[in-house]
Amino acid sequence: MNRLLLLNGPNLNMLGKREPGIYGVTSLEDIEDNLTKLTESFKYQLDTFQSNHEGELIDRIQQADGNYQGIIFNPGAFTHTSIAIRDAISSITVPVIEVHISNVHQRESFRHTSLLAPVSKGQIVGLGVKGYQLAALAFLEE
Repeated sequence: MNRLLLLNGPNLNMLGKREPGIYGVTSLEDIEDNLTKLTESFKYQLDTFQSNHEGELIDRIQQADGNYQGIIFNPGAFTHTSIAIRDAISSITVPVIEVHISNVHQRESFRHTSLLAPVSKGQIVGLGVKGYQLAALAFLEE
């Protein structure tokens, strides 16, 4: 069976509660449920993982090689700080699509630079939680 991996980084477990004016009121569980339904309709399996710990995310990225057709990844603040996550993405053959709920380019200047975008297949920003669906469709409709 074809598989996708949904990874979410730090603080995304707080979706629905954390700054709803920026991130909306949809919970991470709701996002995972909706994405699972979408991927199943394409006969794909979706595995999900969220962590506030950089090393755990790196472990999942490394384990994905050869096991998934793609990774949908909202790295949260690690987007702007983690060379280690960038190196992990560079070390695998599985394509990664970076997703951000808010438009990071309209926010604080430190959020404007992604260390991960240059080693990712694509980046979706500012479209709310729909960005997750669009990333999934990019893989599912290939």
